[in-house]
Amino acid sequence: MTSTRTRRCAMLAAAAFLLPVSLGVAAPAFADTPAAGPFGPACASVPKEGSGSLAGMAEDPVATAASHNPALSTLFTAVKKAGLVDTLNNAQNITVFAPSNAAFAKIPKADLAKILGDKAQLTKILTYHVVGEKITPKQMEKGTFKTLEGGSLTTAGYGDEFTVNKTAKVVCGDVQTANATVNIIDTVLTPK
Repeated sequence: MTSTRTRRCAMLAAAAFLLPVSLGVAAPAFADTPAAGPFGPACASVPKEGSGSLAGMAEDPVATAASHNPALSTLFTAVKKAGLVDTLNNAQNITVFAPSNAAFAKIPKADLAKILGDKAQLTKILTYHVVGEKITPKQMEKGTFKTLEGGSLTTAGYGDEFTVNKTAKVVCGDVQTANATVNIIDTVLTPK
């Protein structure tokens, strides 16, 4: 009888612990764990369905996925002008820190036009936003990564708040495409 009672108590204790965890109401030890999947305030503005949605982007390689996302239209235009569509679409397990349209809008129009008209400079800037490995949110907590441009960028943060090079905020992170992880950022990064 004591053995049965002990087992029941153990099962009730396990259920009392697991039920809140399974409902997403984790105990304090789990409260600060980063959420799995896309995170950040701008994720809410991604289309809910279709090729530009998070599910749609997961089916396409990264440049094609960006072409379907309304928030990344300026980036896709720049990628086309630099001749990087095939390069990005054919790369495997890369991470792209993708400037949103709002990030490009921070650049004065004349300066942006000059950058878009200079293929060498544009290529240098765009490849600075690409890391040749898949980066997880855990790695972004305090990381330094070599870019395809040859320089390095740094990331810092926790949970769903990350910065890149201390200036750009990740506004929608950990978006998966067929060949890349995309972190949409609010500022265009410039290589040194």
